[in-house]
Amino acid sequence: MNAKVKPNIRHLSLDEITTYFEKIGEKKFRVQQVWEWLWQKHAFDFQSMTNLSKDLRIKLEQEFDFTSLATDATQQSEDGTIKTRFKTFDGHKVEGVLIPTVERLTACVSSQIGCSLSCKFCATGYMDKKRNLNYDEIYDEVVLINQQAMKDYGKKLTNIVFMGMGEPLLNYRNMMKAIERITAEDGLAMSPRRITVSTAGVAKMIRQLGDDQVRFKLALSLHAPTDKKRNEIMPINETNDLKTLVEALNYFYKQTKSEITLEYILFDNFNDSFEDAEDLVKLYRQIPADLVNIIEYNPIDFARFKKPAEEKTEAFMNYLEKNRVNARLRRSRGKDIDAACGQLANK
Repeated sequence: MNAKVKPNIRHLSLDEITTYFEKIGEKKFRVQQVWEWLWQKHAFDFQSMTNLSKDLRIKLEQEFDFTSLATDATQQSEDGTIKTRFKTFDGHKVEGVLIPTVERLTACVSSQIGCSLSCKFCATGYMDKKRNLNYDEIYDEVVLINQQAMKDYGKKLTNIVFMGMGEPLLNYRNMMKAIERITAEDGLAMSPRRITVSTAGVAKMIRQLGDDQVRFKLALSLHAPTDKKRNEIMPINETNDLKTLVEALNYFYKQTKSEITLEYILFDNFNDSFEDAEDLVKLYRQIPADLVNIIEYNPIDFARFKKPAEEKTEAFMNYLEKNRVNARLRRSRGKDIDAACGQLANK
């Protein structure tokens, strides 16, 4: 006979927990106590809920599952970056990164276990996608990285970027629900303006973000300024070409007035010429982008790409500046522990 499948208590709404407590004759204030343990006091099991009676904790344990992420391993870089490998309740592994700078403490979180998009420069793209992360698992990533920030740097996280493993817009419902819990007053109470969601370019879901009037920031992983070159390194471009993306980004901005950033990794002798810079300028002028992040390439085992020489990078940046593009060179952090942009692969 099959064992009863218990619902995950963190997948219940406040109303659903209230209804359950009424059914078992518990006082109403207990609902708030449990809710606080789930989303503010960050309990990872029922036994940690110390202001509940032992009998109630046993009853909850019998009725509900309480799954959570666990820290499996951590590595610290010479520059202070900390990479954590998390383990899910069903034995999968996924990575998140704490990136410290003078002004910020940023959590780079994953949205999927593996990825289905197969971008040629990204280590995660060479892994199979196992499954989407649930919203409570994404929330746990932020909680655990925030605890790390407090322990190692004495400060809370200031920013969150969805730039880890996976494509957030292909896990739309869980990503949105995680952000709702992260920004809720009865959650982590972080400002949505401190959150950036990065996409490889899923036009339909960019439009959906506009329709949902989101208040967080959006980044497009561009990495090539023409369809021909983008098709070579990002297969998603074959079904979401630049014209379609430009239209979707303009629609998103019109609906939300939220900032858009373009992310552009420089690859030696591929997308780093003056012609590429000129194509990037033309594209930039079609999009309501406030910033182009030029990113250093971080080598991975499977890819043929190399980082351009410093003078080539400088010349590319100068060309953008001369053409009034607001561009910033983003230096990689955590390279020595495979924690930098494009390197996450459970190594």
